[in-house]
Amino acid sequence: MSEPNSVAKLAGALRIELNRYSPGEKLPSSRVLVERFRVSPVTVTRALAALAAEGLVVTRPGAGAFRAERAGRPARSGDTSWQQIALSAETGEEAVPRSVDASGVLDTLAEPPPGVIELHSGYLHPVLQPERALAAALGRAGRRPGVWGRPPVEGVADLRAWFAREIAGPSGTLAPSDVLITAGGQSALTTALRALAPPGAPVLVESPTYPGMLAAARASGLRPVPVPADDRGVRTDLLERAFRASGARVFVCQPLFANPTGAVLAPERRHEVLRAAREAGAFVVEDDFARRLAHEDAPPLPPALAADDPDGIVVHVCSLTKFTSPSLRVGALAARGPVLDRLRAIQVVDSFFVPRPLQEAALELVGSSAWPRHRRTVAAALRTRRDALLAALRRELPDTAVEFVPPGGFHLWARLPDGTDEHALAAAALRAGVAVAPGRPYFSAEPPAPHVRLSFAGVAGTAELEEGVNRLRSALS
Repeated sequence: MSEPNSVAKLAGALRIELNRYSPGEKLPSSRVLVERFRVSPVTVTRALAALAAEGLVVTRPGAGAFRAERAGRPARSGDTSWQQIALSAETGEEAVPRSVDASGVLDTLAEPPPGVIELHSGYLHPVLQPERALAAALGRAGRRPGVWGRPPVEGVADLRAWFAREIAGPSGTLAPSDVLITAGGQSALTTALRALAPPGAPVLVESPTYPGMLAAARASGLRPVPVPADDRGVRTDLLERAFRASGARVFVCQPLFANPTGAVLAPERRHEVLRAAREAGAFVVEDDFARRLAHEDAPPLPPALAADDPDGIVVHVCSLTKFTSPSLRVGALAARGPVLDRLRAIQVVDSFFVPRPLQEAALELVGSSAWPRHRRTVAAALRTRRDALLAALRRELPDTAVEFVPPGGFHLWARLPDGTDEHALAAAALRAGVAVAPGRPYFSAEPPAPHVRLSFAGVAGTAELEEGVNRLRSALS
């Protein structure tokens, strides 16, 4: 019998056998399973990985496999009828040019000349990427029966189920049918913006915020309206005022480790965001891009806004890309109610579907024992790098103020001395051998002060961070 068939057969047998075990109870060891079913150790490992991906078992390195705890409470049924008004209201009164200014995005995607230290990157350096685990996952996925066939347009069912569990957390309030698989987070954001607002309409955004979202909004003919944010997230008192003044039906936010500030939305503001949107009959697009980028010293993470939103106010966006590799462009859109049909329709028209081999590779990766190891490695490395960059800035550039030290994400948001020309600084820094991201593209209107975003994830180690700050000091002087 071929290896894939052996894996499927063993997984089926274990799936039935799980009924004999209580939640949290340990399964027989791999050695016992090898002897009982007369299969290879590799077959046992792959069968357990398949069950882990389904949420039926939990594997713990060095301890074994255990039956997963029972699913949380079922999703509350809510009233999504309000979406019919929000989706049909034409609030844009003026024609807006659908021009595309990708400069803020290209600043972080452009590959600098050899020898330049990359403090502008939005991705993990190759030394932090799980390259071996990715290669193994892609190899296993490529041998799955039917993997090169056409996938469901909504995405592979097991991967949708995994994302539903990841987004909803212990509450288990999100169904796999509420999830669409996307080609990364940027694609999901673009789809959400096009689905939720007609050309010419205003869309509320945090200020500062991710330039790629601003570019996507403007390319769709939308008018970004800034709502100031601080180190506790968006100012909800100003958010209510912005909804009333603009008539917007969409607010885009990053509640966890916002780009570029690293801010986490304060607990009391989480409720206020949803309340303000509900009263305005508006959607909240939750860009949860950095949930897996918590640092080793981060406190317990708050749940996603979408985790307890039965009325379908939140359209959730997330991705595996930032945490793994720029080329693993696999993400998810989660929504409830009629809006899900519109999101699906736009995605189908734009791209048909995400290639099945990539989806299957993602499923193999998140179900492997390498996944939790990678999470621990990245959490420790990001903390070490953040602290090293912060220490170098305070030592070498004391006039450059980092007002908030984030417990997650890739970046430090540094305020420059008043009167600093950000773009001239970025150009001088590049000549000095270090690439940085000027702050202006992160604002949809005039910025209150000059800033620079410095990434600590795209370099080989702490020595390179310190050298990068030395080169930046030369550029400033």
